[in-house]
Amino acid sequence: MTERVDCAIIGSGPAGLVATLYMLRYRRSVLLADKGASRATLIPRSHNYPGFPDGVHGEDLLDRLRHQVGRYGAPRLGKAVTMVEKIDDAWRIVMSDQVIFARQVLFATGVVDRWPPMANAAKAIEEAALRFCPICDGYEAKDAKVAVIGDDDHAAREALFLTCYSSSVHLLSEKPNLTPGMLARGRTAGLVVTPIKPGSLNYTDGAITAAEAESGSVRSFEVAYGALGVDPQTQLLAGLGAQLDAGGCVAVDAQQQTSVPGVYAAGDMVRGLHQISVAVGEAAIAATAIHNTLREQDG
Repeated sequence: MTERVDCAIIGSGPAGLVATLYMLRYRRSVLLADKGASRATLIPRSHNYPGFPDGVHGEDLLDRLRHQVGRYGAPRLGKAVTMVEKIDDAWRIVMSDQVIFARQVLFATGVVDRWPPMANAAKAIEEAALRFCPICDGYEAKDAKVAVIGDDDHAAREALFLTCYSSSVHLLSEKPNLTPGMLARGRTAGLVVTPIKPGSLNYTDGAITAAEAESGSVRSFEVAYGALGVDPQTQLLAGLGAQLDAGGCVAVDAQQQTSVPGVYAAGDMVRGLHQISVAVGEAAIAATAIHNTLREQDG
């Protein structure tokens, strides 16, 4: 017979691991399925996650969470999930390596950042020169020469946010598309909008560089933020008919349940503030709701 678990948790970033921790402490059987690409691995050091005054590397945080999970037993592990479907009173979870049935499902598959077209981008991320979250580490960019890479009002809003930390913020774009109102706000705040030549973004010798579209002059920055948006990993949820917003993030209720009964979501894939502390809080809420629902079902 195909194995059956109380809860299938899809995604093993901070949200998925914290949900697993809670479920194991609730003495529930768990499947933890993952394709091995947590967004947290891109964090060179986070300084706003509680309990780490000296900051913590994303990989180190994941390792600590895995170690903590291991103290309460071993979840059933699975690889990338390719299909989720309801069969009678359970959810059939199809993975690349196995099939398991679960009574409840929690999605914690996160989002994928859209990287700017920058040479040596991976090295820039590793060395904290290219970042994606001004809320997470805008403080570390204080008084630096900052570039925000993006084309629209969303990117401009991120750039305006960063003017709280630096008086030198440039919005770099190969094809600027800002509304007149946003352009006016930017001018008032001292934001500089700089059209750049396609393909000129580069990271070398510790600096972000780009060539101005008109003059060809090369500008140099100490740190840059990618503001091209994200791709929520909600394809499987969409296939189940879950309600998504215009950006592809999933809507949940106060218990983190989606519009599909028995299916929950936590972390960056949920519309709202994309922060690790928020993600783990949502995971705790979802895991507790799932446990209580199972208790009610069991009488």
